[in-house]
Amino acid sequence: MPEEKKQISHAKKNIRFPRIGLGEEKKYFIENLGMLLGAGINPESALQIIEAGTKSSRMQRVLQSLRNEIEKGSPLWLALQKSGILAERYITLLRIGEQTGKIVENLNILSAQEQKENDFRAKIRSATLYPAFVLCLAIVLGLGISWFILPRLAIVFSQMNIKLPLLTRILINIGNFLARRGKIVIPSFLAFLFLGFYLLFVFKKTKFLGQALLFRLPGIKRVIVETELARFGYLLGTLLETGIPLVESLTSLAEATNFYAYQKLYSHLRQSTEAGLSFAQSFASYQKTERLIPLPVQHLVMAAEQSGKLPEAFLSIGRKFEAQAEVTTKNLTTMLEPILIIAIWLGVVFIALAIIMPIYSLIGGLNH
Repeated sequence: MPEEKKQISHAKKNIRFPRIGLGEEKKYFIENLGMLLGAGINPESALQIIEAGTKSSRMQRVLQSLRNEIEKGSPLWLALQKSGILAERYITLLRIGEQTGKIVENLNILSAQEQKENDFRAKIRSATLYPAFVLCLAIVLGLGISWFILPRLAIVFSQMNIKLPLLTRILINIGNFLARRGKIVIPSFLAFLFLGFYLLFVFKKTKFLGQALLFRLPGIKRVIVETELARFGYLLGTLLETGIPLVESLTSLAEATNFYAYQKLYSHLRQSTEAGLSFAQSFASYQKTERLIPLPVQHLVMAAEQSGKLPEAFLSIGRKFEAQAEVTTKNLTTMLEPILIIAIWLGVVFIALAIIMPIYSLIGGLNH
């Protein structure tokens, strides 16, 4: 064991290849490695075969590095850890697989987990992508109309010898302002939006603020909670079923999630479990646990812990909430569509009324 820990520590210092941009190649690699090893082909030959079918030059370099490490006598899991293309939770799964002679089974589990992770991310994206796209399109069209059309309308309306309605005066003021300051205001506004999005949803140190904002939106929050519970169930159930200890499984779970609130909860569960506390005590000692894990789910986990059937219970939770997340995502998209259409329609009506009302006033003046 001390030698193994030394190997793991040394491997972590030698990570060379970033995982970003290798999604499809990584999926191809995992699936084919499992099939080839299952057919009785040794790891070095399997890697050579996969390399021949890989088009990505980056992935080819990764595979060459893996073969070099195996030639030097490293086990497959250690070579993969040194390459850095797999997350630590997957390395643990493969290490146990090699030690117990179940490397093929664990590679298949890894492949299934990778697919689940992709599905979970896709659910979050599909819940937010459509409204985000419509909102961005509305902003772009609104800015285009404001910058290019309103200043010209302002000139036309200012030459009319009539009293302009309030809506039209507002539109003219916006148009005049953008005619004078548009080259500064609009790029600054777009830069502000981009910076705000980056800080709220991308930058590691501040994206917890964006996540807290999403948690305040009822439909989005429900998708996030159900998706996280599906991950919670599937990942813990699968890892425990393969013989990985609960503490290591909870560590893997904390690494798997991108949501800060759940990372904190899973880290708390890991520390409590390490200290010898039960799930009942761990849930009770964490403030407002029910916001993240509903009480019925907590009771199910506590009952399964007492009966010694945690893997089965977790997998059942995963299946249940995966199905619920799919339905909720579809319902959310269906619900948001008319709301966004109405919001855009109101904007169009505002501009249309501001343009049409003075024309009617002018025609009425001419008739008199």
